[in-house]
Amino acid sequence: METVPTEEEAAVTAAYPRDEMAQRLAQVIVSPELSIQDALERLEAAGTGVLLLAGADRVLFGVVSDGDMRRHFLSREPLTEPCSRIATRKPLVGRVGMSEADILDLMDHGLDYAVNHVPILTAEGVIDSLMLREDLSVAAHPQMSAVIMAGGAGTRLRPLTEGTPKPMLPVGDRPLMERTLERLRGAGIDRVSVTTHYLADKITGHFGDGERFGVHLEYVAEDRPLGTAGALRLIQPPPTEPLLVINGDILTAVDFQKLLAFHREHHADATICVRKYDLEVPYGVIGCNGPFVRAIREKPMEQFLVNAGIYLLEPETLSRIPENERFDMTELIQRLIDENRRVVSFPIVEYWLDVGRLADYERAQVDVEAARV
Repeated sequence: METVPTEEEAAVTAAYPRDEMAQRLAQVIVSPELSIQDALERLEAAGTGVLLLAGADRVLFGVVSDGDMRRHFLSREPLTEPCSRIATRKPLVGRVGMSEADILDLMDHGLDYAVNHVPILTAEGVIDSLMLREDLSVAAHPQMSAVIMAGGAGTRLRPLTEGTPKPMLPVGDRPLMERTLERLRGAGIDRVSVTTHYLADKITGHFGDGERFGVHLEYVAEDRPLGTAGALRLIQPPPTEPLLVINGDILTAVDFQKLLAFHREHHADATICVRKYDLEVPYGVIGCNGPFVRAIREKPMEQFLVNAGIYLLEPETLSRIPENERFDMTELIQRLIDENRRVVSFPIVEYWLDVGRLADYERAQVDVEAARV
């Protein structure tokens, strides 16, 4: 005998099938005692932008969002603490029985800022479901354009790149650049420029005008290498909206909409995506004051924020790039800093990999096969 869902259950089921919701909850419900490091790995694997903290009774304790993770990274605090330490204890929540329209309205107006996820609770506070904005509607994506820096020779990936440019190397069943275009299109970006130099015809011959991939492609040909920023001055027509710049050898699941929201929230002229990088010193490190030893640390782990090769730039910043000269992105960023322009960092807590070396390329194949990205 077929079970007929109650009216309350039907409100959620209409937006998201119950069996799929059960799978989602299995990924996102974690113990408040889980370490921040382990929570980060769960967050990356879930791809929901939020984890729900609860015990065995599934009563909501709080939530940890990717925004909470980004703020923690910037604080440079340790990742070994329980994730409850950085949780939002009184998050925005919905109730079982709410319509899709009510949930969407709650996302847009429940706080002073819009959110993309709302836990749905029973009257007793037990987690029933987790609704994402993408479940409820096709959101109107904010406008930005993008450029993929695809002109490099990929010398660190030889011999793979002797006859194939880096963006055309297959990752899984398709070239790396196809995966990048898919992410851009999913963020509502339909205008993409591609800088080319090394084996440019292999890229233009495969992608053409981009129509087959759901975007409009323009190519910026470098007669000679112009560095990691020099070719941006060649984009025609010049961008009038924020410009997303991504290196052609990046494989990532970063949410570009959240990047833009972060950029605007901080009134930034330039936003640099950064990634946490741990470096273990393989020796005991001695702290001295003159000849006197004051401290000793055995094989300490140092943490750094490193450049992830993704940037968001306001259009006027491109005027700082000299015409027809080699100019790197690091020089542009430093020039903006020297002018006291607002440059901010956006920590990536989603999947990210620089496919610049053979070992990284092999890892990319494994990660794609395992559906990590």
